[in-house]
Amino acid sequence: MSLIGKQQIAIPAKVEVKTADDLVTVKGPLGELSRKFPRNIEIKIADGVVTVVPVRMDKFSRSLWGTFASHIKNMIEGVTVGFKKVLIIEGVGYKAELAGEKINFSLGFSHQVPMMIPKGLKVTHEKGVLTITGPDKELLGSFASKIVAKKKPEPYKGKGIRYEGQVIRRKQGKKTVA
Repeated sequence: MSLIGKQQIAIPAKVEVKTADDLVTVKGPLGELSRKFPRNIEIKIADGVVTVVPVRMDKFSRSLWGTFASHIKNMIEGVTVGFKKVLIIEGVGYKAELAGEKINFSLGFSHQVPMMIPKGLKVTHEKGVLTITGPDKELLGSFASKIVAKKKPEPYKGKGIRYEGQVIRRKQGKKTVA
């Protein structure tokens, strides 16, 4: 039995949750999110509570039970509070510039690295700190990881793009012989 799947998910006052066949739609003050779920998980909405129940008790359905409950919980949290990731750009000459619907990075290469901002996400930049906010947790995490992958922090000086709170294990540099 899934501990997360058995829990009932409360629907806040300003949020509306609808199901149509295998599509779940959540509307709230910060936007609208939709997601398809396979038919081996049944989603019931009654009295301001969402309940997730597997149709069959086979191994596959039980393994997805808690996952889908977490997805619905994240959708509800996303349209009410939203999610946020903070990235820190560290290094001499490393910077980001917002240009409409894209970000141009200067990361020590001979050229700038452009990235399109996905719809539904909002990006702000100030002094080496890039803040990404949005209601979709999966899209937000995916976009943030693609940005970090452009220039991962290196272990000698810590230059690169890293998450706020991420600890970089530093290596000792070359020693000079006396």
